[in-house]
This record gives sequence, structure tokens and C-alpha cells, in this order.
Amino acid sequence: MTSNPVCRIAAVQMVSGPDVDANLKDADRLIGEAAAAGARLVVLPEYFPLISGDETAKIRIREEEGHGPIQSFLKDAARRHKVWLIGGSCPMEADVPDKVKNSTLVFDDEGRRVARYDKIHLFGFQKGDEYYDESATIEAGNEVVSFEAPCGQVGLSICYDLRFPELFRAMGETDLIVLPAAFTYTTGRAHWEILLRARAIENQCYVLASAQGGVHPNGRRTWGDSLIIDPWGDVLARLPEGPGVVVADLDPARIAEVRASLPALKHRKLS
Repeated sequence: MTSNPVCRIAAVQMVSGPDVDANLKDADRLIGEAAAAGARLVVLPEYFPLISGDETAKIRIREEEGHGPIQSFLKDAARRHKVWLIGGSCPMEADVPDKVKNSTLVFDDEGRRVARYDKIHLFGFQKGDEYYDESATIEAGNEVVSFEAPCGQVGLSICYDLRFPELFRAMGETDLIVLPAAFTYTTGRAHWEILLRARAIENQCYVLASAQGGVHPNGRRTWGDSLIIDPWGDVLARLPEGPGVVVADLDPARIAEVRASLPALKHRKLS
């Protein structure tokens, strides 16, 4: 049973475009809104700095470890707004010159980098004219990452990772699962909410999903529907579409209550 106090958490939803500076300004404004609402931990969506019709654009803005304007922005925003900031995802250097790592970077409220997760599962989809192949420009990560925050133990994942429950089991017992995403409209309409609620129910923890949500300048439409879900699978807060912020309180007593009444995590037989 965790001893952390009730902690307000927030998901930022964006409709990012090809202008990195404009996206960072939008992100900063929304982080400020979350902080003003009392959030101690704020999550940005996947690809918050850039969504472009040119899939190679992210390669041109990729950053090396510890250096670059996107990382500087995250560090500064966390410190100025006094929040733990989970930076959605941003393009980081890969081991090959024509790809990036799709990485979540975490900064505490003093601007110190405390965790990094590189997206493990790379999205591939084809239906009619709709086609995606992340492996063409992204190099997969291979490490499961969680960290201790004011709201307890936090597990990191990104978008397509949602479809692989073994990743979340590998995190161990967490208080909060975070999933920045840019789900397509097609797959989001079919599977987004049901998968997120399943991850909360089976891991008996809170789930916070921070999404891209709307029609982007390149014509792409993302599903949105940023959600905060409790350990019983109840939706506490949501934003269907468009830029904005959703907040809810993570209550350790609620986690303990659910796990005591239905001790499914202790009943596991397979690992």
C-alpha cells in the first residue's frame, strides 16, 4: 500500500502542426493551465513538438542526449510551472543516421531529468489509402521504464504500446500508467477507450492518456479523447477533441481499496 498523499494529475491535449516554436508555445500555455488547476504532474501528448506531412521532418529536428531546444523547453517549463512534466514524446538521436528514437523525457519540478523511455512497439497500419509505418523512421527502444514521483510509482508507455499488455505487467505494481498518444481516428474510434480502461482494470492503477486530438495542418486527423481513468476502470475526466487540459486526483486510498477487495495482482500464476 502506497503512503503518498492525494495528487492532482493532468493530461494536455494538443493539435500540433509543423511549426516547432508554435507548438512549444501552445504546450507552455496548456502546462500553465494545468498548473493553475493544481496539477503536480502534467503529461504532454506524443509528438507534441511536431506533426508534419513529411515523415522525415522529425529526423531533422532530432536532439542528442541532454542537448537541444525541445529538451531545454521541457526543463524550463517544469521548473517555471513547478510541476513534474512528462514530455509526451520527442525525436532523439538513434543509432542509425536516418531514424530517431521516439522518446518520453521526464523532468521534476526543479527541472532535473529523472527518466527517459524510448517507444518499444512501432505502429504499422494499412486500410485503404490510410497507411503508417513507424519503423521506416523510428528505431525501437527495448527497456521498460518506471520511476517514483509525488503521485507514486509511474510507468511509461507511448501510443501503440497500449496494445501490448505484457509491457505493463513488466512494470510491476504501479500507481499510475502514463500513455502519450497520437492515435489515428480510425483505430481510436474502435479501440482507444476500451484498451485504456482494460489496462487500468487489469493493473489496478490509474491510467492517464494524453492525446493529439483534431485535424492537423497536414490534413491528418487524430482521435483525441484524452482520459484519466481510476483503478476500477471508471473514467474520471476526458476531453473529446481540440486543445485543452483534463485534471483529476490520484488517490492512493482508492488504489488500496480496489486491490484489497479484488486482489487479482496477488492471484497471478504466470509471469
